[in-house]
Amino acid sequence: MSENTGSLPNIPLRKTHVVEVDYLRLDSKNPRLLGKSADANESQIVAHLYRAEDLSELLESIAANGYLDIEPLIVLAENDSLIVLEGNRRLAAIRLFRDSHLVQTVREESQIKITIPSISEQHMETLDRVSVYRVQSREDARSFVGFKHINGAARWDSYAKAKFAADWYRSNQATLDDIAKQIGDRHATIKRMVSAIYVLEQAKECGVFSIDDRVRTQFSFSHLYTALSRGPYMKYLGLEPNWTSFEPKPNPIPPENIDQLTEVLHWIYGSKEHEIDPVVRSQNPDIRRLAEILENNAALLVLRASKSLDEAHDSVLPADHKLSSSLIRAREDIRDASNNLRGFDGQDDSVVNIAADVSESAQAVHSRLIQKVRDASSDTE
Repeated sequence: MSENTGSLPNIPLRKTHVVEVDYLRLDSKNPRLLGKSADANESQIVAHLYRAEDLSELLESIAANGYLDIEPLIVLAENDSLIVLEGNRRLAAIRLFRDSHLVQTVREESQIKITIPSISEQHMETLDRVSVYRVQSREDARSFVGFKHINGAARWDSYAKAKFAADWYRSNQATLDDIAKQIGDRHATIKRMVSAIYVLEQAKECGVFSIDDRVRTQFSFSHLYTALSRGPYMKYLGLEPNWTSFEPKPNPIPPENIDQLTEVLHWIYGSKEHEIDPVVRSQNPDIRRLAEILENNAALLVLRASKSLDEAHDSVLPADHKLSSSLIRAREDIRDASNNLRGFDGQDDSVVNIAADVSESAQAVHSRLIQKVRDASSDTE
């Protein structure tokens, strides 16, 4: 790519205008950049967008059809360049077609092999100049960008939405209620998400957790803001009841509860550095089961020792609940075995011995249950 070193031409405000692509720069503050710092370079941004945002599909589309200049990029003038506030995915694709060195840099720095599809000379010419819509500041673009990516057709994931809303809130340009209304949020989800962003930032500042240290590739941000809205997590972390109904504040976790915060984040996301696997596999029912464990000291000890959510949660359940669950599972297995009887050819008599053991155990359990029911009835007379 041959960078334009000249002064930025006059780009009118709030009007669509065509500019040379060399004036455009990717936005290092793009909410899509999961866990990336504000000083992320071009290759790091492209690597993330390629990995997480289906950039390969866009590359194939441009190769087949050329760049379809239907919707202008939203840009901000800064230091003789135009920072792309909306349209980074499109600009990244254009950059990859125009700059073979960028493809190599991404491979060397991020170990991502990007395959660039063949493109005709005619379609390549569509990548020289694109339409932009210049705004005065980031605040000017927020309502449009927020609605499009939070409730519109091109939705961001929950972390990108929350980061966008948190940055907007911190700009002191609007309250969270105003932000929620402008981006079409009717369920106060934005408030809970921004509160969770502050918790993540506090954990990073304290050096106990960072998003980049998570074990799984996917970052399930909804696990965290869902957990933080439940009473047992609030109590365990020292948060006020219904704290997400208030205006979010930095460092919401009391200093004396940082160790508990570390545990919760590691249980949800794990830690590559400390070789800790997450115990939460899915939001439902694991976030609920972990909440029940947090309210039980004995179960907490089991979880810390065993690193098993199943084992720890079993210690929370009453004995009669465990018994009924086991019997229900056994009944389902016996019914399944019964349905498969027609496939038994009678050649393996060991199966008969197994069935005899099952029958004997079932009769023993049944007899003991009847006796316990009789004993309970006698005690109440």
